[in-house]
Amino acid sequence: MSTSRELLARLIAFNTVSRESNLALIEFIRDYLASFGCESELLFNAERTKANLFATLGPRDRGGVALSGHTDVVPVDGQAWTVDPFTLSEHDGKLYGRGTADMKGYLACVLAAVPRLLAKPLRLPVHLAFSYDEEVGCLGVRSLLEALEQREHKPIVCIIGEPTEMRPVLGHKGKLAMRCCVQGAACHSAYAPQGVNAIEYAARLIGRLGQIGQGLAAKDSHDERFDPPYSTVQTGMISGGRALNIVPAECQFDFEVRALPDFDAQQVADQLQEYAREELLPQMQAVQPRTSIRFQPLSAYPGLATDPHSEAAELIAQLSGSREFGTVAFGTEGGLFAQAGIPTVVCGPGSMDQGHKPDEFVSLDQLAACDAMLDRLAQHLQDG
Repeated sequence: MSTSRELLARLIAFNTVSRESNLALIEFIRDYLASFGCESELLFNAERTKANLFATLGPRDRGGVALSGHTDVVPVDGQAWTVDPFTLSEHDGKLYGRGTADMKGYLACVLAAVPRLLAKPLRLPVHLAFSYDEEVGCLGVRSLLEALEQREHKPIVCIIGEPTEMRPVLGHKGKLAMRCCVQGAACHSAYAPQGVNAIEYAARLIGRLGQIGQGLAAKDSHDERFDPPYSTVQTGMISGGRALNIVPAECQFDFEVRALPDFDAQQVADQLQEYAREELLPQMQAVQPRTSIRFQPLSAYPGLATDPHSEAAELIAQLSGSREFGTVAFGTEGGLFAQAGIPTVVCGPGSMDQGHKPDEFVSLDQLAACDAMLDRLAQHLQDG
């Protein structure tokens, strides 16, 4: 039987940066599961370059526990790695490589647990749900969830193994990401009033976003379970202009809202669009009628807020050995599972403090803790 460390070495060797295909890794997992007599279902993207994997261990005529994680990782471009990011290396009890924490460490533990899960008959099944393109907006898992919606028996609880240092997490913020494109009118900068400066109007929109963000930080909007305890707005990218002596005709910027689970992030976009439509556009079109301000959605996923008194919370408390339920600032696919009617918790090895950084690592102790949690799950489901 392969250990979680051995399997992690195999998984890290697959370059599954989101812009690349994940099929080689998925096929490896499919073949690995087949060696234990487990069939896998692959759900492909439109181009058939990527796939989700869904497999069931145990009976198929009832619900069960889904163990879910994403197979893609973030890029290593421009990062100062001191080790090969796609070759697992060990030093002082830490395993280094892209995705070790986020989140191939969890996937390795799940795969290593398969023979232990099958050692005795399962009274409730375990479902493996591995997705693609989580890092670019939780895109791939949506087709998997659509397929589960059509089934008579779908999981009754989901454990997503994002890195929480094996602490049980019941909540995270949602996210809305958008692009704003300002089309102005160019002219010679010596006659600037005759043009429409797209950068200046974009700056006014960004300023309004800052004001909206300040309003969201008001004390009466706080949820102290989160850090920061309020919904946030930030502009992360901007581009525009051709030369200093040309009034810029184009400018675009990307912004995001990180929303508390009970806050509708679309409210921020609606306020900004109203400001653009009611105040800025009339000023722009008074100079040049063909100017415009357009908004384009980039990605969105809901927040997660699992009831601490739910069966899902009770299960993860038993498995993790802790009732100190927490929240995380980063997003997961958990809100989408919850929207599909599958109560969801988050608990996995490693820390997001290491995620997305050069020399990302997970400790051997964290893998061992995850192995132990999955052993408790096997015992729980085999005993009924």
